[in-house]
Amino acid sequence: MTNQMGTAPDATSEHGRQGRQSESLLQATERTRQRYDRLARVFDRMEAGVESRRMHSWRAALWEHVRGPRVLEVGVGTGKNIPYYREGWRITAIDLAPRMLAQATRRADREHARVELRLGDVQALPFPDASFDTVVATFVFCSVPDPVLGLQEVLRVLVPGGQLLLLEHVLSRNPILGRIMNIANPVVVRMMGANINRETVRNAERAGFKLQRVDDLWRDIVKLIQAERL
Repeated sequence: MTNQMGTAPDATSEHGRQGRQSESLLQATERTRQRYDRLARVFDRMEAGVESRRMHSWRAALWEHVRGPRVLEVGVGTGKNIPYYREGWRITAIDLAPRMLAQATRRADREHARVELRLGDVQALPFPDASFDTVVATFVFCSVPDPVLGLQEVLRVLVPGGQLLLLEHVLSRNPILGRIMNIANPVVVRMMGANINRETVRNAERAGFKLQRVDDLWRDIVKLIQAERL
């Protein structure tokens, strides 16, 4: 059963956290929102090939590590992780883009999933401190305009000892491949909205997380990252 909340987070808390964001960051966030709203109807078709070949096993591996009962998924997108939600968890899932969230709502209804779906920006999470035991994101921080700020917000809403679980594609350490990724990144961002040259492992450390484990799933580009709030 899906419970979709209002169209915006609490205005008071949102205003306070947006005070940390510059005008340029707010504009970048709005561009990201608009880009994913435009892609929402075709997003699953765009990723169907790689989803069927690899993503299922990667997602399953990530969700095996989730500790409940209070779980937050940031960047739920079209709801590709919803089939992995477990009974007994109290799951909240947010997304920046209303049309992506609408796709997730339809998938949650098909799956009869119990989840609270709501609009939200990971850079200004509309939740009190220490609200969740686990925060999950899959291929999200490649698109967040200020990923360190987003990860700091995740750290804030986790309980002490709470865990962060990420599936992310990152910049390769191979000098030739890394250079190609850096050159191609502006084009990929305009087409898909995702940066292919982020250093998400390092960003998690910058945000204050203690890394527990980082597994390479495909070369050194796709990683499963486990981290903890001390």
